[in-house]
Amino acid sequence: MTPRPWRVTGRRRETADSWTLDLEPADDGAPMSFLPGQFNMIYAFGIGEAPISISGDPGADRPLVHTVRDVGAVSAAICRAAPGEVLGVRGPYGSAWPVAALGGRHVLIVAGGVGLAPLRPALRAALERRRELAGLTLLLGGRTPADLLFRDELEELGADPRLELAISVDSAGSGWRGHVGVVTTLIDDLDLDPARATALLCGPEVMMRFAAQALIGRGMDRGDIYLSMERNMKCAVTQCGRCQLGPAFVCREGAVMRYCDIERVLGLREV
Repeated sequence: MTPRPWRVTGRRRETADSWTLDLEPADDGAPMSFLPGQFNMIYAFGIGEAPISISGDPGADRPLVHTVRDVGAVSAAICRAAPGEVLGVRGPYGSAWPVAALGGRHVLIVAGGVGLAPLRPALRAALERRRELAGLTLLLGGRTPADLLFRDELEELGADPRLELAISVDSAGSGWRGHVGVVTTLIDDLDLDPARATALLCGPEVMMRFAAQALIGRGMDRGDIYLSMERNMKCAVTQCGRCQLGPAFVCREGAVMRYCDIERVLGLREV
């Protein structure tokens, strides 16, 4: 429960309200090992603590990377942390994307808004193992082109022959030449063998529910669809109960969960 001190060594603005921070240990401890999809509790000293997914490369020793959206007092303080300042970090916590079990599968990654950040480690791991996969597709959605994360990286991914990339935005000006519409509309045009596909979804909950239903409509098994769930957390060790999702705790069973395990709960309002 005691945060380790980590020093901010880099800070990049992604969108109007999102920043990516590079962190390195400010003590004599070792760099953090983590699995794609896990999260840390990040502490802004004197203000509070918030769960933030790790968005960096799981194969890299340093730095530890988090992409944070400014949605409240704690996340705003984390976003404002300048290089040289120290944040508290404890973790990693939670379950992971099933990247070790993707051999021979068509991996479909569906991200909405800031949901690309928790999926980025899985995407990096899948690119490294691309020869073992039947296919690799990234469907990315945003409110506008300006709200897309990692835009420089997206240009590189668009030219990467290992990956099929499709981007859609809810609305755009006359300069946008891409698809307009919610990201789930891209699913209909996929060249996909549902029996050999595994889907990794992260974004607004309503987007994930509709994406999962669209994939099931294409013939995918509910057990092959994984979602990264977001709930308010205070402890991350199943003591406070704030992240309860039906019979599960997101900090323990999640944040990555199979759709077949939580479909009934997701259908209930106010849960």
